[in-house]
Amino acid sequence: MATIFTKIINGEIPSYKVAEDDNFYAFLDINPLAKGHTLVVPKKEVDYMFDLDDETLAGLHIFAKKIAKAIEKAVPCKRIGTTVIGLEVPHAHLHLIPIKGINDMNFEKPKLKFTDEEFKQILEDIKKHL
Repeated sequence: MATIFTKIINGEIPSYKVAEDDNFYAFLDINPLAKGHTLVVPKKEVDYMFDLDDETLAGLHIFAKKIAKAIEKAVPCKRIGTTVIGLEVPHAHLHLIPIKGINDMNFEKPKLKFTDEEFKQILEDIKKHL
């Protein structure tokens, strides 16, 4: 059975798509820790990040770098924090989170809520820097 991320990649579930190429897909997290919180996933459905083949793992990080640089320009922050937890969805994914300090990456914090219009504005702000 396809994961929710595969359904998003295939367009079966809508997303706020930041970028896509033949191998990777990036979209705004709908339960973000920070404005601009983005998920980057390989299109290849593999559960555990470190089960990805070397080429895909390296490519994921190179693709994520471009996205992180755009987020950094669009959202005021000290840097883009990255994390891999991988327990919530059985599809390898990398979180890109604009942060001002380490506590900004605490996944136990309440998630932010944005309207559809706010998500669209965040998306537009990031995309203009890609």
